[in-house]
Amino acid sequence: MSSMRSIKKRISNVQSAEQIVKAMNMVASSKLYKIRAQLEGTRPMYEELKGIVEEVASIKEAQSHVFYEEKDVKSSLYVILTSDRGLSGGYNSNIIKKALEHMEQEEKNEKIFVVGSKGYENFKRLNKNIVRRVIDMADAQLYYGSKNISKRIREFYLSGRVDEVFICYTKFENVLTTVPVVEKLLPINGKADGESDMEDVYNNKKYEPSLNEYIEHVVPLYLHVSVFRALSESHTSEQAARMINMDAAAKNASELVEDLTSVYNRKRQAAITQELNEIVAGANILKKGGIDDR
Repeated sequence: MSSMRSIKKRISNVQSAEQIVKAMNMVASSKLYKIRAQLEGTRPMYEELKGIVEEVASIKEAQSHVFYEEKDVKSSLYVILTSDRGLSGGYNSNIIKKALEHMEQEEKNEKIFVVGSKGYENFKRLNKNIVRRVIDMADAQLYYGSKNISKRIREFYLSGRVDEVFICYTKFENVLTTVPVVEKLLPINGKADGESDMEDVYNNKKYEPSLNEYIEHVVPLYLHVSVFRALSESHTSEQAARMINMDAAAKNASELVEDLTSVYNRKRQAAITQELNEIVAGANILKKGGIDDR
């Protein structure tokens, strides 16, 4: 009977966990809906700004500007976007692995600007050079948070502490597909040779009040929107991963409850059968005893 009581207690515990997991699944689903809508609104703005700064990169005069000038790279800054919470499957491990692989390929003195406590814990354990960290950034604060991050990126780059900047994030394709990505932010590269047939048109354009002042205004905005878009991609991917993970956990819990219930019922049936056999055996003994007394 003690075994049956332990099984019944375990069923109760699993059912409680199942309710918690389902609640977390609903929360992740709700957050995914909101952050995905934000992402869909951010992508067109990012694409337009990206086209503008790449257009400027085709202008010969702009190629000597600090934001466009190719340097002898000695140090690289990696802005790596992870989450503050777990229970999201391989979301964090995938982007961390992608960033580490890129660092190994580049083989340069890297500095790490990590967003999210999970990334901070991993890179700290690996004794990486973490120059700055941002944790506990709420979805509602992505825009203002990305502005501060982009400001710090410019400070690192313009001060000469780093010669190039990469941003590592998880791109959202759909609910079932997310892709870890490493993209170069600075210096800004134009379109590859042969991709732009408008180079002469770009060089003949006039920028007011001057090309340098135009760059000084548009590039910070581009960096801000780039970080904001990457954060939106990452947060959307995180919620999608958590929703899928919680859905799988809820199904596993439901299957475990079914298996435990089946085991409990079999044990209960065996116990009832044993009790009936004992009653019948006892009755037979009494019956035989009464005949012998006569």
